[in-house]
Amino acid sequence: MRTRLVTTYVLLLCLVLLALEVPLAIAQTNRETEVLLADRLADATRFASLAAPAIRTGELDSVIGELRQYHDLYGISTRLIDQDQRLLTGFGDPVSDPPGAGPAVRGALAGRQVGTPATLWPWEEHPLVVAVPVSDGGAVLGAVLTISPTGRSRRAVIVDWLVLGMVWVLAVLACVTAAVRLASWVLRPVTRLDAAAHEIAAGDGGARVPPGVGPPELRRLSASFNEMADAVAEALERQRSFVAHASHQLRNPLTVLRLRVEDLGGMLAGDTARADHEMVLEETDRLADVLDGLLALARAERERPSVEVADAVAIALNRRKAWLPLADRRGIGLVTATPDEPRHALLVATALDQSLDALIDNALKFTPAGGRVVVAVTGHDDGVEVTVRDTGPGMTDEQCRQATQRFWRAPDAQNVDGAGLGLPIVAVLAEASGGRLSLSRADEGGLAAQLWFPAAKP
Repeated sequence: MRTRLVTTYVLLLCLVLLALEVPLAIAQTNRETEVLLADRLADATRFASLAAPAIRTGELDSVIGELRQYHDLYGISTRLIDQDQRLLTGFGDPVSDPPGAGPAVRGALAGRQVGTPATLWPWEEHPLVVAVPVSDGGAVLGAVLTISPTGRSRRAVIVDWLVLGMVWVLAVLACVTAAVRLASWVLRPVTRLDAAAHEIAAGDGGARVPPGVGPPELRRLSASFNEMADAVAEALERQRSFVAHASHQLRNPLTVLRLRVEDLGGMLAGDTARADHEMVLEETDRLADVLDGLLALARAERERPSVEVADAVAIALNRRKAWLPLADRRGIGLVTATPDEPRHALLVATALDQSLDALIDNALKFTPAGGRVVVAVTGHDDGVEVTVRDTGPGMTDEQCRQATQRFWRAPDAQNVDGAGLGLPIVAVLAEASGGRLSLSRADEGGLAAQLWFPAAKP
């Protein structure tokens, strides 16, 4: 938009300057022509006044002397012609008369003062032809013709045009500078609005637009944007607080309820009653997992925690050691593929630990006995990539896109323990660390969950 505004301003100024300078250039050219023409007409008129009695008496010596001296001083060709267009005397080039000399002589013999060309344009090289009638008592006896070079006058016109051109260039440069500053001032609130919107979209809920900048209309827009951002941030904070408080408040009565239900197990008789009792306990545990997941998600989204430098290799080896007993009990191979040297990443405290716990837990749930889960750490795109791959059934591309939605469960995983909050929590932790989570099908089948974090110096 800035380019368009500057282009519009400059185009308008160029049109205004052209509308002013083109007539001014033409006026200067006409003025230079009129000055030269008036000077030559005055000289030719003086010669005509001297030539009238000389032609009448036939004694041309005095006129010839004047014309010769005039030619020697100024280099201007002169002709004295009688009424029958016979050349009486002349100085200069007697052979080639320029275009317009014949019509000028005929006009002078008709009693008119003639000057041609009417305008000394710089791209034309024709000399200035002036013809003045020689009259005596109202009768035209002949004509005086002068042929003047116009190089000096044309150079003067070119200099005037160059000055106008320099003024035009300076005016355009000044306009461009003023237009850039004006456009920047006008669009500064829009630029800051755009930056604040991107910061808010990136997760910085406290980003706002500085007030009092730009035109009044955009100032009001900035104030409205800040009010809207405050309202949205307040609504999100209330929502997160409600989820966190509700999850926390429901956790205690749910624990008491489970203890009561567990105590009732000794009073039940019959296989059917005991089976129902076990199902109630499992549903209670599942509800507890849902509340724990909501509480963890609310805590992760509440604010952007400070980041720290952590060794992704050490964390991956530590989490593999913690989950290895469960993997062995289920007959699943849990291995790591890590480099010998550390891979330091910049992330939120315990973000990688929690993320690996959620990803390894999911992988062990969906990998059948005899399968394999690999936790790999590599360097990628100026960062550290931690990948958890399994040999389970995997997911389609569409399911991979939906898997980070809260409470989403794959159609074929409804009977598997879980609340559909593990992957959303991992995604929130990764984004809070400045990283990302991506899901795709593994090359050997199953699912590949890739975590990327910015690299850091130890």
